[in-house]
Amino acid sequence: MGTLNVLRSCAKVHSIKRVVLTSSIGAMLLNETPMTPDVVIDETWFSNPVLCKENKEWYSLAKTLAEEAAWKFAKENGIDLVAIHPGTVIGPFFQPILNFGAEVILNLINGDQSFAFPYIFVEIRDVVYAHIRALEVPKASGRYLLAGSVAQHSDILKFLREHYPTLLRSGKLEEKYQPTIKVSQERAKSLGINFTPWEVGVRGCIESLMEKGFLS
Repeated sequence: MGTLNVLRSCAKVHSIKRVVLTSSIGAMLLNETPMTPDVVIDETWFSNPVLCKENKEWYSLAKTLAEEAAWKFAKENGIDLVAIHPGTVIGPFFQPILNFGAEVILNLINGDQSFAFPYIFVEIRDVVYAHIRALEVPKASGRYLLAGSVAQHSDILKFLREHYPTLLRSGKLEEKYQPTIKVSQERAKSLGINFTPWEVGVRGCIESLMEKGFLS
């Protein structure tokens, strides 16, 4: 497992004071807790590997098992480990291929409504800053959920219609609505993170999609 290989290497270098693990909200969400409006998703949530397998959520399974192994190794070897769990990352991107967040926005523009649940977004620069703060803040410890905002399918479509009407492939997109969900920002804000509005992230994402030829 790649995560353990990195940690083994870190354990050999005594000058390394802390390791920050990039995990995912996928290592939190897939469990037996119903996501009702009164429930708050926070750092106490752990995905159940059995449910991940049953639902064929292989990415979430990989992130869940990697984090589990990382915490076990860190405890056994005295490593100061901090885990960062971003939601769906949006904003400008540099690579020539789509990441998941960019694909979500592109699919909405193209009329694909198969993923019509509330989106837990976080802007890429907030993710970067959280990693830096996790290294620099002496009291940083444990897990940090990075959930900048929860946006409804209808919220995003309204934003696209107002600001990018010529990009939308279909004028009859249904504004699906799902019961809202709540996410905790308390621990992330203790690192000094002031989350960027999701609208800024969507703008940055669309600009990159246009620059790289995914949109015209």
